[in-house]
Amino acid sequence: MPGLLRGVARTAVVAGTATAVSNRVSRRQGARWSAQEQAQYGRPEQYAPEPAPAPAGPPPGGTDRIAALKDLAELKAQGVLTETEFEREKARILAS
Repeated sequence: MPGLLRGVARTAVVAGTATAVSNRVSRRQGARWSAQEQAQYGRPEQYAPEPAPAPAGPPPGGTDRIAALKDLAELKAQGVLTETEFEREKARILAS
């Protein structure tokens, strides 16, 4: 019986060591591949900044200014425009 117990213990030690070595090799290979991908394609965390919204078209002519201001107020009420964007566009329409 002691020989059987010794054989089981030896097998457990060998299997545990093999598992530990295999896991370490896998982690090292994964880290190496990840470093190669980052060097080749750049870091995935670095995204391009979100583009700014396109500016509105040219301000309408004199008689359409009221309609344009109403449309602008609706956009602000819907939450599409912020207060500063609203003021900037309103000043641009009134200046034309």
